[in-house]
Amino acid sequence: MTHLVIGAGPSGLAAVKTFRQAGLAVEAVDRQPDIGGQWLYGGAASAVYASTHLISSKGPTAYEDFPMPADWPAYPHHAHALQYLRDYARHFDLMPAIRCGIGVRHLTRNALGWQAEFDDGTTRDYQGVVIANGHLTVPEMPEIPGHFDGQVMHAKDYRTPDLFTGRRVLIVGMGNTGCDIVVDAVHHASEVLWSVRRGNHFVPKFLGGRPADEGGRRGIANRLPRAWRAKLHGAVLRFVVGRPEQFGLPKPDHGMYDRTPIVNSLVLQHLGQGDVALRGPIREFAGSEVVFADGRRDQVDLVLFATGYRATFPFIEPGSLNEVDGVPHLHLNIFPPDDNGLYVAGLLEGAGIGWGGRALQAELIAAYVRARPEAVATFRRAVAATCSRPRPAAQGESGFFVDYAAYRRDLVAAMAALR
Repeated sequence: MTHLVIGAGPSGLAAVKTFRQAGLAVEAVDRQPDIGGQWLYGGAASAVYASTHLISSKGPTAYEDFPMPADWPAYPHHAHALQYLRDYARHFDLMPAIRCGIGVRHLTRNALGWQAEFDDGTTRDYQGVVIANGHLTVPEMPEIPGHFDGQVMHAKDYRTPDLFTGRRVLIVGMGNTGCDIVVDAVHHASEVLWSVRRGNHFVPKFLGGRPADEGGRRGIANRLPRAWRAKLHGAVLRFVVGRPEQFGLPKPDHGMYDRTPIVNSLVLQHLGQGDVALRGPIREFAGSEVVFADGRRDQVDLVLFATGYRATFPFIEPGSLNEVDGVPHLHLNIFPPDDNGLYVAGLLEGAGIGWGGRALQAELIAAYVRARPEAVATFRRAVAATCSRPRPAAQGESGFFVDYAAYRRDLVAAMAALR
């Protein structure tokens, strides 16, 4: 029987390609009008804005068997990223197995595996389902007491910086998206305020004229335990970039590789130039003013929340993915405790993963589907053990953060055990 892949972004495309090369029948669907997932600029599911570039350079980002063109910039624009995914799909002849413009309304367990009901009301039966629908679609919006007279929006709906022109703007959030939007706003807004709750580590895009992450995944330091790597690389960054608190930002309360670092030097430059004014967390709205936790009040026209997203799976019954606090608790971020033919691909956060890491996930899923029964039985014991334990604190606030160096080793070891 056939496997279904939900989503045709980087993870979904890797799954289709891997299954086909493994001789497994597969088809994919994506509700958007074209492939690309997040990188389909302007698509309903996309959180990409006009100035978006890759935050990992093209080498570590690309699939290992399909490098990005040598004449492309080190950190390609989102239009390049989409073109690359389209080229990948054409090169490996994936499009005949993909239906765009149609999504899955509901998955129902049946005797054959899973029945998928699609948006048009049709149904099909599948042996298993690879869920690769992404986790940057449903915005996480904090609830702020009071009433605000101005405009409130989430970064999910941000596209171009012209909406900042001549306005007093408050950006909330210190992830990579928040930092990018602060830089955009500086060139258009009459005033830019930046509300941050906790600190983070900053990594430059270039060191010595070369991408800072170039070769990082295969370097000697990558074989060290995460804590050791954090100390080594942290010392380098303190020398090259400086400490975040030197720019007025909160001191990070976590190690270098315990959260995705900020890959943006421009925002620090604008802080140093006084183009951006830092503020703490918001306490409440008060008409045209925003009141902060320290009691400070500012007149603001627009508040933009760059406060992240929630992973959602609206097409499947709650509990099917062993959700804990709303986030699937899975073995290797892929396998639920029940041997039910469901697999999750792309539920990952962390520096260095790239699309090659997502391809490794797909290879492991395909290896599992093809494995001998005795190998599957042994593997299921590892799945059960992981899913019965509390989620490790190292997986961060999102619940699916991974240290790529260790995660890659775990994926490779799991594949070897299944073959």
